[in-house]
Amino acid sequence: MLKKSLAIMSISAAFFAQAQDVSVIRNTVDVYSSSPNIGSAKFNAMAGSNGALGGDANSLLTNPAGLGVAISGEISGTLSIMSNKNTSSYAGSSYGYTVNKGDLGNVGAVMTFQLMTESAWKFINVGVNYSNQSIENYIETPGNSNLVYDFPDGGSSSFGRHAYDRYGYLSKTSVGVGANYNNNLYLGAGLNFFNSSIDQSDTAIFNSLDDGSSEYFSKQNTPFIERGNGFSASLGVIGKLSPNFRIGAALETPTFWNIDRSYNFYNDAIYGDDYAVENRKLTSPLKATVSAAFIASKSFALNVDYTLGLTKPKYKVYGPAETELNDFFNDEYKNLSELKIGAEYRVKQFRLRGGYAYTSSPFDALTVSRYNDSGDGMADKSYNDLILNDRNALSFGIGYDFKSFYIDASYQNITSKYSNPLLYGVIDGNYEAGYYSPNRLISSEAYAVSNVKNTRNNFFLTFGWKF
Repeated sequence: MLKKSLAIMSISAAFFAQAQDVSVIRNTVDVYSSSPNIGSAKFNAMAGSNGALGGDANSLLTNPAGLGVAISGEISGTLSIMSNKNTSSYAGSSYGYTVNKGDLGNVGAVMTFQLMTESAWKFINVGVNYSNQSIENYIETPGNSNLVYDFPDGGSSSFGRHAYDRYGYLSKTSVGVGANYNNNLYLGAGLNFFNSSIDQSDTAIFNSLDDGSSEYFSKQNTPFIERGNGFSASLGVIGKLSPNFRIGAALETPTFWNIDRSYNFYNDAIYGDDYAVENRKLTSPLKATVSAAFIASKSFALNVDYTLGLTKPKYKVYGPAETELNDFFNDEYKNLSELKIGAEYRVKQFRLRGGYAYTSSPFDALTVSRYNDSGDGMADKSYNDLILNDRNALSFGIGYDFKSFYIDASYQNITSKYSNPLLYGVIDGNYEAGYYSPNRLISSEAYAVSNVKNTRNNFFLTFGWKF
């Protein structure tokens, strides 16, 4: 099989990536460095904040010591309906597109084993958790008739439209064990197995100034397909400071990813239009979480989690592409910071829940060379929200306990705004990274940058049984 290395071209002192590599950078952070966090409807209603509360299989998503808190067996399944809308605005126009996806979002189970001895060890519990989420993401950017490109054969076209399309999934399967020591100290450990699937394209439409016809172009090295699997481990502890206060801490090792890629390439001097395959090894960041919980009574509980990334994404180096990706993350990546707050209030068999989560922007300010909207020039511009930005999430939910059986429902709203670089692709005698049709090509020495508003509205329904 033919193997090719993906190259990166520097375009400014702060930021060096082609449009193709914008996708690689986005996926490295948004997919491979971000663990699936879809739990039960209760977990999602509380914004995923349960690091010092624990008590069910979703503890494996934050702090495996929470398995030790459980005092009865439990199994649950969660249906998810996820809606992802991107509205991309450029040159005075906007285009919005929504992707809806229904799936099995989470399955969890805990088996409790009470130790019938006089030892201080009260329970040894085993948990299994499966979390699955769609990573579909479609961004369509309107065109700009002022942005005109000249073809090598003498024709000219204006920029008509651009589409970035990603679909696939990310899943995490965890198994773990938790222990209860004297009902005051809880210890846990887990093993996590990841799977990912990405199919992605990057296309642009250009409108001929000669006859008004439209032509589709694909970015060099697209469409591409990635199939990945990864592994990580986690350790955790929860301690009771008093009957009403708990604190927790957890550490999750980097995820060690093995990623198989295949992609199309065009206009190669030897192979012409063909496809290539390659393998990449990626190590995602090491993460630490600290938690605190206040349990006023059996009717009210509040939990706060804070997660910090301790390292940065790093690719195993096979050539210049991985070296320059690593240089980019070393220079521009900011360690993950995430705050989650969740609360639950019980009224007899009813449960009322709510939560808020904030995730920081993953990058420092980045500078790119960009076209202005009038299409008559380009200049460097710095962005503090390029490619990805911080996210805010609000959630709430309800539940009803039928003694052994229960049903929970929740709603989650996640919003983010960021600047979206597109269209860059230089073509010269040494390197070709532009946009290709069967007979023509486009070379673009600067980015067009749109403003994207991302809104996710997710619904979850959980059915569970305690035994």
